[in-house]
Amino acid sequence: MTKYLARRLGQSLLTVFLTISTVFVLVRLAPGDPAAAYAPPSATTEDLERIRAQFGLDKPLITQYGIFLRDLVNGDLGTSFSFRDSALSVVLDRMPYTITLSLAAIAVTVAVAVPLGVWMARHADSSRELGANVLTITGQSMPDFWTGVMLLTVFAVLLPVLPASGFTSWSGLVLPTVTIAVLQLALVSRLVRREMTTALASPYITVARSRGVSERALTWRYALANSSVPLVTAVGTRFAALLNGVVLVEVVFGWPGVGSLVVRALETRDYPLIQATVLVTATLAILVQLLVDLAYPLLDPRVRLGKAA
Repeated sequence: MTKYLARRLGQSLLTVFLTISTVFVLVRLAPGDPAAAYAPPSATTEDLERIRAQFGLDKPLITQYGIFLRDLVNGDLGTSFSFRDSALSVVLDRMPYTITLSLAAIAVTVAVAVPLGVWMARHADSSRELGANVLTITGQSMPDFWTGVMLLTVFAVLLPVLPASGFTSWSGLVLPTVTIAVLQLALVSRLVRREMTTALASPYITVARSRGVSERALTWRYALANSSVPLVTAVGTRFAALLNGVVLVEVVFGWPGVGSLVVRALETRDYPLIQATVLVTATLAILVQLLVDLAYPLLDPRVRLGKAA
């Protein structure tokens, strides 16, 4: 276990380093001048040159990269051009909102998708299962922004029972959570249905049924337990993706998370803010994936993290 953790942490550090380095280069190759976004509309050419010198944007790319690595080792990700504050502090202030939204969406997804997937597996190839399949395929085919706009139209405009944007109260969490969960539960429920159908047709289920084990125990104790590894993988992967910022949903609902922050950073060519956002979200996503890997032996004793694995 210790060797496995050391190896995975080393791989994670390398992944984060390559990711942040790639982003460093790409944002500087993208068209646009951050000095122009930072300066007032009446800025002169001299003003723009002074701003570039202030933030080190007038130096060669390799020199900027060296300064970036030096500051990164010291825990300094620079000062946000648009917020005039530490880029890391700005991202960390926004991150709790994204984590809250992601946790709420995953909780709703698991609470609905797992029972729905189990029910679909128990009624496989029936007319009722066909109707549930149509609903899940419909939910899977709807883009997040369209679902969000429709929910806003119904529950914030026609029936003004929920706030349209922001996070002034916990009720503001409902619409963005449902918007994200619609797509996620469609994906997860279909996965659960597929894994459960295979598990329920397995020989060990037939043997257990012949010994008088109840259908409830066969479904929830045996079949679902043996389907838990792919389920945990899918949920962990989706949660890690949500932590990277649900950009469209956050923009539609004016959610103060990292997704909307990235949009502003890209619009203003705020290099330090983009880099800080990528670093924090990539680190969290990798940690989630690591926790998912460590959960495998607990869910399935046949999985081992030793030399053979």
